[in-house]
Amino acid sequence: MIRDLAFKGKNSFSDFLASDEGIARNVLADRLASLEAQGFIDKHPHPDDGRRSVYELTERGISLIPVLVEMILWSAGEDPQTGVEEDFVQEATEDKDGLIRRLQRRP
Repeated sequence: MIRDLAFKGKNSFSDFLASDEGIARNVLADRLASLEAQGFIDKHPHPDDGRRSVYELTERGISLIPVLVEMILWSAGEDPQTGVEEDFVQEATEDKDGLIRRLQRRP
């Protein structure tokens, strides 16, 4: 979920549920609750539909972005099948600090 929030623009339960991992609803709900309890994400009512919720990274969650970038780059170098987009690898290779600053900015 942290990866999807930080890199893929996903921010709702249904967004996470539709991810390639195929996570079960109950497991997803538990993980989101755990990440919220640990202070990595916040949950807010959806601005257009108060029955739904949206999630966002907290400062604590944002602080993980440099670690995630390094893990993604390591994974891309170790396993060509990892599915990391070439544009991401190129940007991270050319200007990793700039990429991290961009990802850490919240809309």
